[in-house]
Amino acid sequence: MSESSCIFCQIIDGAIPADIYYQDDDILAFRDIHPVAPTHLLIIPKKHIATANDFSDEDERLIGKLMTTASKLARELRVDRSGYRMVMNCNRDAGQTVFHVHLHLLAGRAFSWPPG
Repeated sequence: MSESSCIFCQIIDGAIPADIYYQDDDILAFRDIHPVAPTHLLIIPKKHIATANDFSDEDERLIGKLMTTASKLARELRVDRSGYRMVMNCNRDAGQTVFHVHLHLLAGRAFSWPPG
């Protein structure tokens, strides 16, 4: 998939609307349009990276920033104490449907294990 046809790149560019919760120079966080929990944000790098398999050494800071942003947002949303789940799927068999790396921040209900 090219970056121009990537729905998340189009959201970053403002071509497709989203309920944006947070953004900075590197990261965009928005509400999932098909939430599976009362709190369900997608946290994405503004740099197009298709899957976790495509991470490079150059991306270490950016991938770490996805995680720290998720924990900051959990505190901001006041779900840090009750609990939250962070999920990143890699490729189709793991459930990845949009091929632009994204971290799901899920909270607001109890989760079971294993997840599916």
